[in-house]
Amino acid sequence: MSHYYIWTIGCQMNKAESERLGSYLEQLGYQATATAEEADIIVLNSCVVRQSAENRVINKLNALKSLKRSRHNLTLAVTGCLVNSDVNQLKQSFPYVDYFFKPGDYPPWIEKQNRLWAILPQHPSPTTFVPIIQGCNNFCSYCIVPYRRGRERSRPVEEIACEVKELVHRGVKEVTLLGQNVDSYGGDLPDKPDLADLLNELNVIDGLYRIRFLTNHPKDMSPRLIEAIAYLDKVCELICLPVQSGNNDILMAMRRGYTVEQYCQLVTEIRSKIPGVALSTDVIVGFPSETQPQFQQTVNLLTELRFDTIHVAAYSPRSGTIAARKFEDNIPPAEKKRRLNKIEQLQESIATEINAQLSGRTVEVLVEGKKKGKWQGRTRSGKLVFFSDTGNYLGQLMKIRIEKTSPWSLQGKVESNRGD
Repeated sequence: MSHYYIWTIGCQMNKAESERLGSYLEQLGYQATATAEEADIIVLNSCVVRQSAENRVINKLNALKSLKRSRHNLTLAVTGCLVNSDVNQLKQSFPYVDYFFKPGDYPPWIEKQNRLWAILPQHPSPTTFVPIIQGCNNFCSYCIVPYRRGRERSRPVEEIACEVKELVHRGVKEVTLLGQNVDSYGGDLPDKPDLADLLNELNVIDGLYRIRFLTNHPKDMSPRLIEAIAYLDKVCELICLPVQSGNNDILMAMRRGYTVEQYCQLVTEIRSKIPGVALSTDVIVGFPSETQPQFQQTVNLLTELRFDTIHVAAYSPRSGTIAARKFEDNIPPAEKKRRLNKIEQLQESIATEINAQLSGRTVEVLVEGKKKGKWQGRTRSGKLVFFSDTGNYLGQLMKIRIEKTSPWSLQGKVESNRGD
């Protein structure tokens, strides 16, 4: 039997596309293998959002060079955001790679009528990703994604609903709708549906327990979407709302399209309409010319708004972006690291306090699998919960009484399950 190996780095969209590519290869008779050395087809699904991610991709490619040269029948392909419009340059740099194909595009061995996102996993986990829109029209100054994934392209509501129904038939209990900017969903379709319309359509699917979506853009999040999250019972009370900076001049240089004041007003509106909502955010530190007072404004904003989760990254110039062309990367790496550490320490303290409030409470957990002998799953608000029990709870909604909390996860014991 022939084998395949897919190595994935980066965003949830990459993970979704890798899962579907693996499913297609299995339909062709290939079997997944845990090591590249055993594979007949190797696919690297790449990310270049930051230099550290790009370095890992290049290192992985270099590590496979000798394997490819020693096995002439081995097929090596690369997709993801490393693949730009200049494929010839990539072929010159990596002549031992057989195929390069753009993120979200078709691998050469897939017939054109079989679109990658329509190839569903045969045996999905209880929670799975569903791409609903590709590309991005925002062109934030630091971001390479629009240059690699292109302009926004939405899938029709009926098509997504049909896919989710089939996934539920195959055992899925929760879907996460994906897009570089999910708030732009539907704007390019003839009848102009929006994300709220899609959520309403999916909310009535029998057997589906939960719906999540990411990532939102603050300037595009509509009052109608907030209302939909508030009243649709299957839509989880968790919103990822990247702020990136707490200073208006930096936000303008980033081309984010909103001010700090507008962002805070949006958070206020969300929290007033959706009680108990969990908010996560993204922050970039060390953007070109970010002063210490400007960075402190970001710290102050995060202290005031108290997010459940913060994903923080040091600015990394990406060739071809507006920021790389216009601004000098003039914040020393050591200072970027200091700022990053400060925000991580702040968030650890905030998350400790937020999660401690759940001690002794009973929460609903959708069980996703086992890790180190313990069942694990998440609450509607995205909190990771572990519990020990001898039963088989995969895919079930469980009532778990929380006995121990930390900034990163919760521990508890079974009270009951809701079942079906």
